[in-house]
Amino acid sequence: MATTAATIKQNYPLPVYNYRVTIGDQSLGFSEVSGLQIVYETITYRQSQTAEKIGPNVMHMPGRGTPAELTLKRGFIQVNQIEYLYNWMTTIQLNQTDKRDIQIDLCDEKGKAVVRWKVIDCFPVTLDAPTFEANGEDVAIESLTIMASDVQFEKVA
Repeated sequence: MATTAATIKQNYPLPVYNYRVTIGDQSLGFSEVSGLQIVYETITYRQSQTAEKIGPNVMHMPGRGTPAELTLKRGFIQVNQIEYLYNWMTTIQLNQTDKRDIQIDLCDEKGKAVVRWKVIDCFPVTLDAPTFEANGEDVAIESLTIMASDVQFEKVA
């Protein structure tokens, strides 16, 4: 039985390399994005035994959501994108920062967004310079760690 292009598009997973990152209103290129997680703390509740049950009754319940910690990595290039991230990092002061939303789109083969992660109220906490090595042959990679209030997921129409 032959598989059609429409069947493949509907039933095969999307490749992870075709994505787009937008911070605020600026689209930036990154070689790696990690930490897109929605996590809730777990509350353990214990109560004494009852007439129906011997031993303590232990229940596990969902608690508060935890803030997301996102890591964005990219090659160090000599264009204004360096200044964009550095300037955002330098806006941080005690309890005052320029919080921005980040949008990560996973795209199809034509570059059209299929699914989207919205990372809400982000601010940078670490901007790592590349690791330098005299006998290395690797590309210079910088890393940006971001804290966020929430991660939302949506399918793009």
